[in-house]
Amino acid sequence: MMIVVESLPGDFWSGRGRTESMFITDFDGTLRLPDGGYDQADIAALEELGRAGVVRVIATGRSLWSFQRSVGRELPIDFLVFASGAGVVRPDGWQPVRRASLEPEEVAAAAEALHALEMDYMIQRPIPDEHHFVFRRIREENPDFTRRVDYYRKFARPLEVAPADFGPAAQLLAIAPPADGVAVVEELRVRLPGLNVIRTTSPLDNSSLWVEIFPGGVSKGRTTAWLAERLGVGREATAFVGNDFNDLDILDWAGTGFVVANAPDELKSRFRSLTSGNGGGVAEAVQRWRSQPEGR
Repeated sequence: MMIVVESLPGDFWSGRGRTESMFITDFDGTLRLPDGGYDQADIAALEELGRAGVVRVIATGRSLWSFQRSVGRELPIDFLVFASGAGVVRPDGWQPVRRASLEPEEVAAAAEALHALEMDYMIQRPIPDEHHFVFRRIREENPDFTRRVDYYRKFARPLEVAPADFGPAAQLLAIAPPADGVAVVEELRVRLPGLNVIRTTSPLDNSSLWVEIFPGGVSKGRTTAWLAERLGVGREATAFVGNDFNDLDILDWAGTGFVVANAPDELKSRFRSLTSGNGGGVAEAVQRWRSQPEGR
């Protein structure tokens, strides 16, 4: 694993933790509506947090390019944790301040494991070019895999070299039909003990299972914990709201964890469940968090 923290002016971090609290939200399925818009109550809640001096963070699985193509550029936030924790930016310049990548030997090991399990997969270039990728198709039928390749057709190329010769990568992404996915995730975790294997639901068809492979120290939770430490924010003074299995580690890490009403039942049974779904859930989480007796 390679992690690079950019050389920044000495005052970059000073004053960013204006209070000792931080609110983090997932993006797709939590803050962003299916039609690409936002609930105005959620935006108002984020704006109010800013006036109160709370550090506001979005933690998303999207690449920076994909997030910027959405109207995410306009959101009232202080930091963006993107690519499931592989990168961190501030929206005032959109230049990564922290980026992580898999080493070439880790890329080769992950590709070998995916190939052995007959998984269709993609290898994504290091940040800030993680929206560029090469792909290897093994299964004849995998509509969600085809859909993602088509969506990124300007940036996607077939894998024409041995994975060991690809070089460093931000991540590998495999796509499996729903019935195959969970067992594959567990098998990959056994085969790749030094890497972080994350399960999430496809944002394209909302049913296929995406398996993301990152360096061992990279995830939404671990990267957000690093950011909180740099800002002087204690874990107990953080809150997170999410909606899917790729939010598990940050839900476990945050001082207060919420899941929206449209989250899987397995998550709602483990964490504070909101009455609001994708639209209004962030505002409800903010209100409940700030009304806690222990404060923010």
